[in-house]
Amino acid sequence: MDTNSKVDAIVAKYSKNRGQLVSILQDVQSEFRYLPKDALFRVSEQMAVPISQVYQVATFFRAFSLKPRGKHLINCCLGTACHVRGGLRILEKLERSLGISNGGTTRDMKFTLESVNCMGACALGPVIKVDDTYYGQMTTDEVDKVLSNY
Repeated sequence: MDTNSKVDAIVAKYSKNRGQLVSILQDVQSEFRYLPKDALFRVSEQMAVPISQVYQVATFFRAFSLKPRGKHLINCCLGTACHVRGGLRILEKLERSLGISNGGTTRDMKFTLESVNCMGACALGPVIKVDDTYYGQMTTDEVDKVLSNY
Protein backbone atom coordinates (compact mmCIF):
# COMPACT_ATOMS: atom_id res chain seq x y z
CA MET A 1 0.00 0.00 0.00
CA ASP A 2 1.47 3.37 -0.98
CA THR A 3 1.72 6.49 1.20
CA ASN A 4 -1.40 8.14 -0.21
CA SER A 5 -3.53 5.03 0.32
CA LYS A 6 -2.33 4.67 3.91
CA VAL A 7 -2.99 8.34 4.67
CA ASP A 8 -6.40 8.20 2.97
CA ALA A 9 -7.39 5.24 5.16
CA ILE A 10 -6.29 7.08 8.31
CA VAL A 11 -8.16 10.28 7.38
CA ALA A 12 -11.27 8.26 6.47
CA LYS A 13 -11.18 6.58 9.90
CA TYR A 14 -11.79 10.02 11.40
CA SER A 15 -14.42 10.99 8.80
CA LYS A 16 -12.23 13.90 7.66
CA ASN A 17 -13.10 15.68 10.93
CA ARG A 18 -10.84 18.75 11.21
CA GLY A 19 -11.05 18.56 15.00
CA GLN A 20 -9.21 15.23 14.82
CA LEU A 21 -6.09 16.60 13.09
CA VAL A 22 -3.81 15.78 16.03
CA SER A 23 -5.17 12.20 16.20
CA ILE A 24 -4.76 11.82 12.45
CA LEU A 25 -1.14 13.00 12.64
CA GLN A 26 -0.52 10.62 15.54
CA ASP A 27 -1.79 7.72 13.43
CA VAL A 28 0.28 8.84 10.43
CA GLN A 29 3.36 8.98 12.64
CA SER A 30 2.58 5.53 14.04
CA GLU A 31 2.39 4.20 10.50
CA PHE A 32 5.63 5.74 9.22
CA ARG A 33 7.50 6.41 12.54
CA TYR A 34 7.62 10.10 11.54
CA LEU A 35 5.58 12.58 9.50
CA PRO A 36 6.76 12.40 5.89
CA LYS A 37 6.33 15.58 3.85
CA ASP A 38 4.17 13.87 1.22
CA ALA A 39 1.93 12.45 3.94
CA LEU A 40 1.39 15.92 5.42
CA PHE A 41 0.45 17.29 2.01
CA ARG A 42 -1.97 14.39 1.55
CA VAL A 43 -3.59 15.07 4.95
CA SER A 44 -3.95 18.72 3.97
CA GLU A 45 -5.53 17.78 0.66
CA GLN A 46 -7.88 15.14 2.05
CA MET A 47 -9.10 17.31 4.92
CA ALA A 48 -9.25 20.58 2.96
CA VAL A 49 -7.02 22.19 5.60
CA PRO A 50 -4.20 24.54 4.54
CA ILE A 51 -0.80 22.88 4.60
CA SER A 52 0.41 25.71 6.84
CA GLN A 53 -2.09 24.62 9.49
CA VAL A 54 -1.03 20.98 9.22
CA TYR A 55 2.65 21.98 9.60
CA GLN A 56 1.78 24.27 12.50
CA VAL A 57 0.28 21.35 14.42
CA ALA A 58 3.07 18.98 13.35
CA THR A 59 5.78 21.36 14.61
CA PHE A 60 3.97 22.58 17.74
CA PHE A 61 3.89 19.22 19.51
CA ARG A 62 7.28 17.80 20.45
CA ALA A 63 5.94 14.26 20.11
CA PHE A 64 5.81 14.70 16.34
CA SER A 65 8.91 14.30 14.21
CA LEU A 66 9.50 15.54 10.67
CA LYS A 67 12.69 13.45 10.48
CA PRO A 68 12.74 9.65 10.17
CA ARG A 69 13.00 7.91 13.52
CA GLY A 70 14.48 4.57 14.38
CA LYS A 71 12.46 1.43 15.01
CA HIS A 72 12.81 2.02 18.76
CA LEU A 73 12.40 5.45 20.37
CA ILE A 74 14.44 5.96 23.54
CA ASN A 75 13.43 8.84 25.80
CA CYS A 76 15.80 9.84 28.59
CA CYS A 77 14.27 11.97 31.32
CA LEU A 78 16.20 15.08 32.35
CA GLY A 79 13.54 16.52 34.64
CA THR A 80 14.66 17.82 38.02
CA ALA A 81 14.24 14.57 39.94
CA CYS A 82 15.99 12.52 37.26
CA HIS A 83 18.67 15.14 36.70
CA VAL A 84 19.75 15.24 40.35
CA ARG A 85 19.87 11.43 40.40
CA GLY A 86 22.18 11.18 37.39
CA GLY A 87 19.91 11.53 34.36
CA LEU A 88 22.57 13.39 32.41
CA ARG A 89 25.07 10.57 33.00
CA ILE A 90 22.48 8.09 31.70
CA LEU A 91 21.96 10.22 28.58
CA GLU A 92 25.71 10.45 27.99
CA LYS A 93 26.05 6.66 28.38
CA LEU A 94 23.22 6.13 25.88
CA GLU A 95 24.95 8.48 23.43
CA ARG A 96 28.24 6.56 23.78
CA SER A 97 26.63 3.14 23.52
CA LEU A 98 24.54 4.06 20.48
CA GLY A 99 27.17 6.24 18.82
CA ILE A 100 24.73 9.14 18.37
CA SER A 101 23.95 12.45 20.02
CA ASN A 102 20.73 13.43 21.72
CA GLY A 103 18.11 13.85 18.99
CA GLY A 104 19.93 11.47 16.64
CA THR A 105 19.12 8.18 15.00
CA THR A 106 21.49 5.27 14.55
CA ARG A 107 22.68 4.58 11.00
CA ASP A 108 20.84 1.26 10.96
CA MET A 109 17.60 3.08 11.87
CA LYS A 110 17.22 0.87 14.94
CA PHE A 111 17.22 3.58 17.65
CA THR A 112 16.35 7.25 18.01
CA LEU A 113 17.46 8.97 21.22
CA GLU A 114 15.63 11.98 22.63
CA SER A 115 15.74 13.68 26.01
CA VAL A 116 12.50 14.82 27.63
CA ASN A 117 11.86 17.26 30.46
CA CYS A 118 9.64 14.95 32.51
CA MET A 119 7.95 11.57 32.19
CA GLY A 120 5.89 11.86 35.34
CA ALA A 121 7.76 8.97 36.98
CA CYS A 122 9.87 11.08 39.32
CA ALA A 123 9.94 8.54 42.14
CA LEU A 124 11.64 6.07 39.77
CA GLY A 125 14.33 8.47 38.55
CA PRO A 126 16.49 8.39 36.69
CA VAL A 127 14.13 6.96 34.07
CA ILE A 128 14.42 6.00 30.44
CA LYS A 129 11.62 4.76 28.22
CA VAL A 130 12.14 2.51 25.22
CA ASP A 131 9.03 2.54 23.08
CA ASP A 132 6.33 2.06 25.75
CA THR A 133 8.46 0.36 28.44
CA TYR A 134 9.78 2.37 31.39
CA TYR A 135 13.09 1.54 33.09
CA GLY A 136 13.42 3.21 36.47
CA GLN A 137 16.35 3.73 38.81
CA MET A 138 18.68 3.42 35.83
CA THR A 139 22.42 3.27 36.24
CA THR A 140 25.08 3.60 33.59
CA ASP A 141 25.88 -0.09 34.12
CA GLU A 142 22.30 -1.07 33.21
CA VAL A 143 22.09 0.91 29.96
CA ASP A 144 23.76 -1.70 27.75
CA LYS A 145 21.66 -4.48 29.35
CA VAL A 146 18.48 -2.62 28.43
CA LEU A 147 19.70 -1.94 24.88
CA SER A 148 20.56 -5.62 24.39
CA ASN A 149 16.85 -6.43 24.78
CA TYR A 150 16.21 -4.62 21.52
